[in-house]
Amino acid sequence: MSASGTARLAGIVGWPVAHSLSPRLHGYWLNELRIDGIYVPLPVRPEDFSTVVRALMKTGFRGVNVTIPHKEAAFALCHDCDLAAQIAGAANLLIFHGDGRIEGRNSDAAGLAASLREQLGPDALRGKPVLVLGAGGAARAVVVALHDLGAGEIRIVNRSRARAEQLAMALSSHVGPKIRIFAPTDWSQATEGAVLAINATSLGMTGAPSLDFPLHVLPKDAWICDIVYNPLETEFLRRARGAGFRTIDGLGMLMHQGVPAFAAFYGSDAKVTPALRQDLEKALRRGK
Repeated sequence: MSASGTARLAGIVGWPVAHSLSPRLHGYWLNELRIDGIYVPLPVRPEDFSTVVRALMKTGFRGVNVTIPHKEAAFALCHDCDLAAQIAGAANLLIFHGDGRIEGRNSDAAGLAASLREQLGPDALRGKPVLVLGAGGAARAVVVALHDLGAGEIRIVNRSRARAEQLAMALSSHVGPKIRIFAPTDWSQATEGAVLAINATSLGMTGAPSLDFPLHVLPKDAWICDIVYNPLETEFLRRARGAGFRTIDGLGMLMHQGVPAFAAFYGSDAKVTPALRQDLEKALRRGK
């Protein structure tokens, strides 16, 4: 449906951002609920992020979603944050208030937790070790999600040990599971008994190199999840499926994290449905 001059404005900020399916996601809900609103992709360089966010506030935007590489910078701009954003040190949702305040939230954690519950059941990770690949803003949200799901131990593997240690120091006092750091050469120790491995990096995203991970070191009954959703089946997931592993793509996380953003931007409740997933899968197949 077309928008009027009084349409509610929102969007997603990233660099790059052309890969994002969020405009399609929110557009689906806007059409389904017949809301006068617009949701636009906004490619913003890291050095311009804070300037652009403040300009969007002045031009009447209700808020923005935030994707790679801006989530930690978004957190730094916030006047108020929810607990998930405080724990993760990263925000993927900025809500603009009329008094100039920026409210930050991290709905990535809740989105991933909801997606994993759908696929695995509510207690599949309780007390169990989980492998997390990466230590950036997305990985912090993954750690919070695993805390919510009752994981027993979170094992971080990252190229930069210092960055992984920063994550562990920032989050260890806030989450229940023990966080352990492993070098990329310590695969056998990092994967021992793991019930789930999650790619929390941007590797495998359209236009980015694929994730180089030795699948043979994982227990054969482990699940493998990639938070990347474009492409829907990353090379990592394709190799995992070919090796007999059960896989979870990133589309469930995207859909569920979008629900609170839509409510904040447009004042209506949106639902994650099979029809929505079919629409987004169709868009991915034809390159949106």
